[in-house]
Amino acid sequence: MANRPTPKQLVGGGLATGAALALAMAVATLKPDEGKRNVSYLDIAKIPTSCYGHTGRDVRVGQFRSDAECEALLTDDAKIHMAGVLRCSPQLADHPYQLAAMVRGSFNFGVGGYCRSTMRARFARSDWRGGCNALLAWDKARINGRIVPVRGLTLRRQRERAMCLTGLPT
Repeated sequence: MANRPTPKQLVGGGLATGAALALAMAVATLKPDEGKRNVSYLDIAKIPTSCYGHTGRDVRVGQFRSDAECEALLTDDAKIHMAGVLRCSPQLADHPYQLAAMVRGSFNFGVGGYCRSTMRARFARSDWRGGCNALLAWDKARINGRIVPVRGLTLRRQRERAMCLTGLPT
């Protein structure tokens, strides 16, 4: 078995070709899905959010970030999510479309959600189609204390699934 680069090696500098392609696809396709808001706000789940879906302790509602800051945050966030996904599914390093789709999805359901998911388990068994199809279950958000399907997430998961299925044998 060939030596695989660690997620840190993939994301921390010179990206392997597949991972670099996945990162570029994830960033480009996250932009229209996340939208960019330079002033931080509360998202549908009441999570403080800025730029292209950036969340974290550094986000304060009403805070302004420049376009350049938003671009940098998106790229950094995507790299962090990619490293997390690859920690749980190193086999995705050789599957750029599937990796990009999981990076995109993990922006909503988190790396922890991915690592505990049916998607990860199916990819671990080389059930590529099953892993991609499992994305469709992640279309819900907690709103007013209840977990409910959200149409925007349903449509997004369908786009991510389509990306994930790209290049797989029929």
